Amino acid sequence: MSQNKAFGLWSAVLLGIGSMVGAGIFIVIGQAGAMAGNLVWVSFILGGIIALLSGYSLAKLAIRYPSRGGITEYLVQGFGENIFSGSISVLFYFAQLVAIAAVAKSFGTYGATFLHGGNDGFWVNLFAVGVVGIFTIINLIGASSVAKAENFIVTLKLSVLVIFAIAALFTIDPERLSVAQMPPMSSMLFAVGLTFFAYQGFSVITNTVEDMQNPQETIMRAMILAILLVALLYVLTSIAVLGNLSLDEVIKTKDYALAQASKPIFGEWGFKIMAVTALVATASAINATLYAVTEIGYSMAKEGNLPKVYEYNIYNSFEGLLVSAFLIIPMILFFNLAQITTVATVVMLLVQGITHFGHFLKRSETGANGFLIMLTVVAMFFVAGLTLYSTHKSMPNITLYLLITVILAVVVETLLRWITKRVVNRQLF
Repeated sequence: MSQNKAFGLWSAVLLGIGSMVGAGIFIVIGQAGAMAGNLVWVSFILGGIIALLSGYSLAKLAIRYPSRGGITEYLVQGFGENIFSGSISVLFYFAQLVAIAAVAKSFGTYGATFLHGGNDGFWVNLFAVGVVGIFTIINLIGASSVAKAENFIVTLKLSVLVIFAIAALFTIDPERLSVAQMPPMSSMLFAVGLTFFAYQGFSVITNTVEDMQNPQETIMRAMILAILLVALLYVLTSIAVLGNLSLDEVIKTKDYALAQASKPIFGEWGFKIMAVTALVATASAINATLYAVTEIGYSMAKEGNLPKVYEYNIYNSFEGLLVSAFLIIPMILFFNLAQITTVATVVMLLVQGITHFGHFLKRSETGANGFLIMLTVVAMFFVAGLTLYSTHKSMPNITLYLLITVILAVVVETLLRWITKRVVNRQLF
């Protein structure tokens, strides 16, 4: 590989960290803490281990199949060009939409905290729908200056989280982290699905494989380093939150617990700074994801091929953006944050589990360790099952929502094959 490639080890690591430490931690920390109590830091460790296993598998796939198609490419390579791989590709597109809806709902929740009666659902939904609408328009116009602000946003959110985590360690109440305050171990396991959601974004490292120096060695090292560093930050942050808030406070403020935990340390200004950081991070995530995921994902789901143009210019194609925004808004309006986050988590786990099983079938081509790949598959499906089981009582319709999503993906894939005669093609052979 030429040494003038854009991504070396640390540039790839920083890209992965910036992608992972985004909206997920602001959404998850309170919800997972409400379930796992002062054991939530263990849930983050387990979520990080699963992310490492998944990262290992995806890195091996990226080296063997260096395609911008990502998971869609890996599905076709693993299962062939058929209705199954096509349906899972459509399901992956749906999962991205649900994830964007969850991030938008989180933006609305943090935004509403600045208003009196901030928990009012009307204001939460108004902020959430508004931010999706604004960034849809920005993407339609093609305002590349917003994308250029990403480096500043990554620096801001990382700095605030690191300062908070370090400062909070000096103000924690050890009693809140004591064995006497620990919930049942099962609660810690039930929260693993949510904590894994906070690591989503590590797969972006695989997208740099074509522009990476010595990818055979660099991509795996970058993946492991990025996940380990993020895991350390998440563990420290979760200890800081549960050490400064009572479990009752975490449960009460679970949708914005990270900002609430800043109050005992930095006062009202701490709450506002953390809330603003959450707003910036979630807005950044929506902007960064909306075009890449919706347009590219939509094109691959509809046409079976990658779009020819990747520039930040919607005049080349705008259908995917508008359709995606149209699908995201009802999710925001009709589901609460916990429901959207849970559906996004389970669908992501299922899609990744299926992708890794396809990798297991192709392990002789990638040179991956078969035991690690199968362990990844089992972990994905096991955690997905745990998440559904643990939320069944509080969200009795969650399994139904998931089933409807899967059925819809199969129906869409079937109709596309029947009406347009399209198939999801391999990009590499």
